[in-house]
Amino acid sequence: MSGEKEEASFRMFGAYGEPEERRDVLESSGISSQPEPQVQQQLGSLFGVPWQPPGPPIQHSPADQETSMVTQQQWHLQGLGRSELQAAGLPDAQPGEAAESSPRQVLLEPDSVGVRATATHPLLKRAPQGSWKVGTLFHGKRVYAVAISGSTHHVYTCGSGYIRVWDESALHAGDKAPRAQLDLQHPQDRVVTCKLFPDERSLITGGASQAVTLWDLAPTPQVRAQLTSTGPTCYSLAVSSDAHICLACFHGFVEIWDLQNQILIRKHEVPVYGSRCVDITGNIFWTGGEDTTLYSWDLRSYQRLHQHNLQNEILSITHDPGEEWVLAGLRTSDIVFLHTRRNEQFKALMKKYTRHHSLKFASCGSYFVTAIDTRLSGLEAPSLQKLFQIEESSGILCCDVSSDNQYLVMGSSSSATIYQLLY
Repeated sequence: MSGEKEEASFRMFGAYGEPEERRDVLESSGISSQPEPQVQQQLGSLFGVPWQPPGPPIQHSPADQETSMVTQQQWHLQGLGRSELQAAGLPDAQPGEAAESSPRQVLLEPDSVGVRATATHPLLKRAPQGSWKVGTLFHGKRVYAVAISGSTHHVYTCGSGYIRVWDESALHAGDKAPRAQLDLQHPQDRVVTCKLFPDERSLITGGASQAVTLWDLAPTPQVRAQLTSTGPTCYSLAVSSDAHICLACFHGFVEIWDLQNQILIRKHEVPVYGSRCVDITGNIFWTGGEDTTLYSWDLRSYQRLHQHNLQNEILSITHDPGEEWVLAGLRTSDIVFLHTRRNEQFKALMKKYTRHHSLKFASCGSYFVTAIDTRLSGLEAPSLQKLFQIEESSGILCCDVSSDNQYLVMGSSSSATIYQLLY
């Protein structure tokens, strides 16, 4: 990616199941509500998963057939390449420069009931079709961060002063006490971000405290190490897929930690207003925030690779399990998809101003959840078909999906709500 120029614009499309009035607004602006075949083809290639359309197959041009490599029953088209951009008169962005967005808006026709597409990829068979509320965990204070294990179904609710640990029996009860309470180093400390390790035997937390804390979870939860921070508040954490590296995002810089040796490798400066959230995919890490720009950085040379102007404040960043796609959740509730190795960018239009926007990709790769204020939606990948929707009585501050794709947990003002996913 570092040696390539990035695409200068991204395609826009609507998530399935959005209200009808959204289509009317776009149509009045001269934007057709009918889906363009080329854009639907691109959706079929998101995350590398072929998708079979509900209607007759479209006729591919010779160029499409060469790049798609699919049968007539499948849609699979790569995004615009550099030569196509130049032919369309769209400028390329140099590495380290902002990509000026001249978005081409296309809103896909909503499908109100059921799953419209027939999934041929085995991962898509794991996409849930609904959810069922099974219990509430009363944390007692605002739940700023939450995590759930797929192996033990233990839930970790994090906030001011302490972390509470809940076992699986508490998930189906409304009045059961937590299995354990882990007091923070100081009563005024506050956890605002947490990450489970891939093996789910360790947890790392950060927030308003003097350190990023590494916890051992088995057999008894306890502090393994306090990684002394150089900033007052850690806003976001990211852990590499091999659990060797942790990134802790502060105001104006990212701390890069060697988790095995518990050594600070580097304090890396990033734009002050581009440091709300962080994520890592392979040897690239990503930062974003109030300045509306998504930055990518080389984890080996620490050089800035690219920057993408997303036009709205970035509230969250996540990636798919294959680390091919990075998703950025915006203040407008829109979601931007960027490929980590190819010049492909897409945007799902929501157009609703929000205070909180949480994103979480399921470990199976067939769907992800997006939490906006009081509403959480499950969207299928790659079709963006709405699988289920949950409306809470209070604002959703955080969310997580268990690695076995059985449970969904959401944190709010004083508790965490547990939903079982239905297949």
